[in-house]
Amino acid sequence: MAKKTTPMMEQYQKVKDQYPDAFLFYRLGDFYELFNDDAIKGAQLLELTLTTRNHSAKNPIPMCGVPHRAVNSYIDVLIDKGYKVAICEQMEDPKKAKGMVKRAVTRLITPGTQMDLNGDQAKNNNYLAGIIRQNGHYYLAYTDLSTGELKTTDFASEDETINELINLQSREVVLDDSVEDDFKQQLTKRNILQSHQPEIVNEAEVSYLTQDLTDEGQQTVVSLLVSYLLTTQKRSLAHLQKAISYRPSSFMKIDHYSKTNLELMTNMRSGKRQGTLAWLLDETKTAMGSRLLKRWLDRPLIDLKQISARQDKVQELLEHYFERNNIQQELIKVYDLERLAGRVAYGSVNGRDLIQLKTSLLQVPKIKYTLETLDAPAFADLEKQLDPLSDVASLIEKSIVEDPPISVTDGGVIKDGYDQQLDEYRDAMNNGKQWIADLQKHEREVTGINNLKIGYNHVFGYYIEVTKVNLNKIPRDRYERKQTLVNAERFSTPELKEKEALILGAQEKSTALEYDVFVKIREKVKGQIKRLQSLAQALSELDVLQSFAVVSEDYHFVRPQMNTGHVLKTKDGRHPVVEKFMGHQEYVPNDVLMDESTDILLITGPNMSGKSTYMRQLALTAVMAQMGCFVPAEQAELPIFDQIFTRIGAADDLISGESTFMVEMMEANNALMHATDRSLILFDEIGRGTATYDGMALAQAIIEYIHEHLRAKTLFSTHYHELTALETTLSRLKNVHVGATEKNGELVFLHKVSAGPADKSYGIHVARLAGMPETLLKRADKILSSLERKDVKLPTISDSAEQQPETGKVKEKTTHSASQPPLVDPNGQLELFGSPTPKAKDPAAAKIIKQLKNLNLMGMTPMDVMNQIYQWQQKLK
Repeated sequence: MAKKTTPMMEQYQKVKDQYPDAFLFYRLGDFYELFNDDAIKGAQLLELTLTTRNHSAKNPIPMCGVPHRAVNSYIDVLIDKGYKVAICEQMEDPKKAKGMVKRAVTRLITPGTQMDLNGDQAKNNNYLAGIIRQNGHYYLAYTDLSTGELKTTDFASEDETINELINLQSREVVLDDSVEDDFKQQLTKRNILQSHQPEIVNEAEVSYLTQDLTDEGQQTVVSLLVSYLLTTQKRSLAHLQKAISYRPSSFMKIDHYSKTNLELMTNMRSGKRQGTLAWLLDETKTAMGSRLLKRWLDRPLIDLKQISARQDKVQELLEHYFERNNIQQELIKVYDLERLAGRVAYGSVNGRDLIQLKTSLLQVPKIKYTLETLDAPAFADLEKQLDPLSDVASLIEKSIVEDPPISVTDGGVIKDGYDQQLDEYRDAMNNGKQWIADLQKHEREVTGINNLKIGYNHVFGYYIEVTKVNLNKIPRDRYERKQTLVNAERFSTPELKEKEALILGAQEKSTALEYDVFVKIREKVKGQIKRLQSLAQALSELDVLQSFAVVSEDYHFVRPQMNTGHVLKTKDGRHPVVEKFMGHQEYVPNDVLMDESTDILLITGPNMSGKSTYMRQLALTAVMAQMGCFVPAEQAELPIFDQIFTRIGAADDLISGESTFMVEMMEANNALMHATDRSLILFDEIGRGTATYDGMALAQAIIEYIHEHLRAKTLFSTHYHELTALETTLSRLKNVHVGATEKNGELVFLHKVSAGPADKSYGIHVARLAGMPETLLKRADKILSSLERKDVKLPTISDSAEQQPETGKVKEKTTHSASQPPLVDPNGQLELFGSPTPKAKDPAAAKIIKQLKNLNLMGMTPMDVMNQIYQWQQKLK
């Protein structure tokens, strides 16, 4: 027997079936209710009391609910946890409805479409991405629904696409059927919500947003993304800007691993913003300025003219303190115009938002005047963009009260005098009794009936009561009989009827009319959204530039000289974030000198001496310079880098299930495969995650490969002191070391980088600083002395190329101790299998040796190498 359900639950289930992957907030009176599984799970996540509907039924329905006025806070909790929420509203007045009240979903809120972002979230973009696969390429589009930003690009590989999504910090991705399952699995591992859009909505809005795109794949992915927004949001998206195509190669490329290593946005230890470059540079006064700073940090420039243009503006602001201070004071009063424009278009703006908009616009003429007083050509274009929108500011000034309520449906938003009809309603509400008293006085004078009175009851409404003895005095052409009493008669007049309707319906009509008036005002403002967005862009840029000027002044940064060659010179450079924590007086600055004849600095020195800091500070200096900011140094000349690659620190990749050493090799391989002679590479302790000889061999081979094939500017720190000998064979490599000294048996770090290799390793000294037992340390000293007597050296790159004229074989230059098996066989081949190298007369071994000689190691992944070695092992058994 089928289970019976009420009409309301049937309606609920029909709506729920359309949104199976979302929590359905179903409006019932003053509450949004959740039922069945939504209620059980929602009660747990939102900490609500779980109850039931139809308690007496055999199978009562689980339910819980939240007040409609507080619904946003509950929605935010679910969205932050990665869920979707469908809002089902009553589409008609329950008092006037016949039968079931009509309901429909008015909006689907998802992690990528959240509009109301507060606190620290307001300083971040919330990007929703879309991805399709066409012709072997991944096409990507992304938008911030709250600001209207819409951009698109494409990538040749899955890794590049994933990297971009991670950089964008997208919480939700819209896909179609072209995307493969393995790509979806990568998204799942990274907790990125996947949404499916089955078809592209054929609307004029989609065509308008894609009309500037020439690439068919980019047009398709933008159409997919916008279609998803139209489907889920069910309203105008007039604030979305036309899609802009960009090429990642137009900016300095930094993969998400390197951004993590350099702590550009997130502190590796705390996971927070404090202690990052973004934290240091952010002296912006507006939320939209803070977001733009992050976008500039995410994509540093590579065009010299653009970099110089930003630096010119920073220079002007730095040299004009009082004008800069005036701009800051005005920017403080500017609200988030980008998101205000979004709320206007979205229909969610309220009276307070419009007052914030007006307040912001009133600051623009002052800011514009200050820039004009600078009389600086660098700001000419920015000045033109500073449109004060005086028409919009004037409209809001005339129409919206200074302190409006949050709700726009309860009245009290529109000023008196703006709308005549609204004024009459308000007059009727506020002055009804006085009007009745005035009318009574007037009618007594006109009729001469001194005891005429005007009264009211719920049945007949307002009436004029005249005693029967005075009936002959009433004006028959105006008075209409309403009720007959024993001693009197009650009348009405056309004027009284009109006022009665005004008075009795004034509150309801006033509220409804006021909302209509507000909507018309909102629509007028909506018509100026493009101007608002252009103004917001200009103010955001000005805000970031003044922020650069402030930090440059506060931390003694200098303007870097940029070049298109390969000269890199920084005098007394500093790590800006470390310096902020330590203080300017405590931090030890260092030079980096790499001219056209130097590509690699090989850095040696003890742990904790500052090698990693030295490397990071150069990368941060390059990023800051190409953002347009000044840099932490006494003097700086820098080339324009196309990419930065880093391998700093040890960490497992838990998402992919890969070990520390595997991650190290993958990151190193990424640099070796993609770096150019315009790139910057930072390698910290490459090879330490495996056996000593393996690690040393890999480190040397990587250095030689960079030197011979890439010519990229490279900082390579190592504890393998044997590698310092490479300076004699690699012409563009120089040794530098971070100094340390012993004083009274204690290790003292100097933190100063000097030319030449370190004279010794101080690992045991560092262990002593860590408090290890003295007996253990003495034993370590003895073992170290024993190992140092066995001087095993790696072959140089010249060894493998230098041939004996008679035999054509490589000269043997490596020496070995009796107790240590040789790392290299007499033919110069690495010992891979832990046993003597098979002699060439073995056909299988000879074939393997030939394959090994021709192996393109740098073109293989670590897993490919391991598989190849395994196959060789099997053949030699």
